[in-house]
Amino acid sequence: MTLRTHALVADDDEFFRMALNGILTRQLAFSRVIEVGSFDDAMEQLGNDPSLTLALFDLSMPGITSAANLCAVRECAPATKLIVVSGSNARRDVMMSLDAGVHGYVPKNLGPVELARALESVLGGAIFVPAFLAEVGAEPVKIDATLEQPQVRPGADLIRSLTSRQLDVLKLLVKGHANKEIAKALNLGEGTVKIHVAALFRSLKVQNRSAAAAMGARMLDPVS
Repeated sequence: MTLRTHALVADDDEFFRMALNGILTRQLAFSRVIEVGSFDDAMEQLGNDPSLTLALFDLSMPGITSAANLCAVRECAPATKLIVVSGSNARRDVMMSLDAGVHGYVPKNLGPVELARALESVLGGAIFVPAFLAEVGAEPVKIDATLEQPQVRPGADLIRSLTSRQLDVLKLLVKGHANKEIAKALNLGEGTVKIHVAALFRSLKVQNRSAAAAMGARMLDPVS
C-alpha cells in the first residue's frame, strides 16, 4: 500500500480541485494536498517535493498539448502514482495516457463515491480504466496515426509533444546556456531545470546536452 502523505492536484478548475482535495484528505487519509492550475506549476512541485506520493492531472489545463506530455511527469517523478482525472471521454486520450505510463484514467463525471473508489484502487496497486473502453462496437484507437496525417517537416510532431516550459528550456539549451543560466532566465529552480533537461533527453532520444542542442537546432530553426 502506498504511504499516504502528500498529494498533488493539477487542474485549472478551482472548484474541482477543492472537491478532490476533500476526497483525498477526508476519505483517503492524505495529510496534505497541494493544488496547482497549470502543467508547469505541477512539474515544479513534483521536482521540488519528493514527498508527493500521488499526482492527479487534468488534460485540459494550461501547458498540456496532449496526453503524451504525461511522459515528462513519469520522467520527473517515477515513484509517484500518476492518475488522470479528466472530463474527456475520448478513447484516444485514455489510450495515450496509458501509453505515457499513468496508473489510472478516471472520468470526471463519476460521483464522489465512485471517484474515491477509483483512486483507492490505484493506491492499492491496480490500474484503473473507465468502463466505456469495453463498450461493444467502439472504434479501435490508433496511437500512432502517422499514416493518416499530412506530411510535415521532420520534428514537428515532436515539438508539439513538448510542454511550453520544455520548449523554452530547449531553446536556451540550443543557445549553449548552462542549467544555472536557464534557471535564472526562466525564473526556475536549478533542480527543476535538471528535470526538464532529463525529460528532453528522453523525448529526443539523446544521451547528452550537445546531442540535444544539435537536434533542437534542426527542429527549431524553421520556427525560431
